[in-house]
Amino acid sequence: MSFEHPAERHGDGRIGRFGKLAELASNFTSSAAFSVVCLVLVAGFVAVHLAGLPLSWQLFAGDTMAAVSLLLLALLKNSERRAEHAIQQKLDAIAAALLEQQRGEPGRAARRLREAIRAQDEA
Repeated sequence: MSFEHPAERHGDGRIGRFGKLAELASNFTSSAAFSVVCLVLVAGFVAVHLAGLPLSWQLFAGDTMAAVSLLLLALLKNSERRAEHAIQQKLDAIAAALLEQQRGEPGRAARRLREAIRAQDEA
């Protein structure tokens, strides 16, 4: 088990299975279909309480809402960390390219900057 930043685990630009799953989940949770799923969950939660169903059903509805909230929190944090890393990569590349240009030796940093911008466009 590793506690590194997810983007640091694959130095060659590849994302692992977790990264792909997180990307798919992020895309799904930002879709209209997921909004409908959330509305159905909330409506079910309210209906269970308004109907006065047994406590076990009310607890199940509450636990379901808590589980979905926890999963969304984890997904949000993962997306935030990935975006933060991508921004930092670009800032580092810009700084290095500016230093190269200032010294009059364009080359490697300028290529890295182009790669960083292209990698973000593909994501």
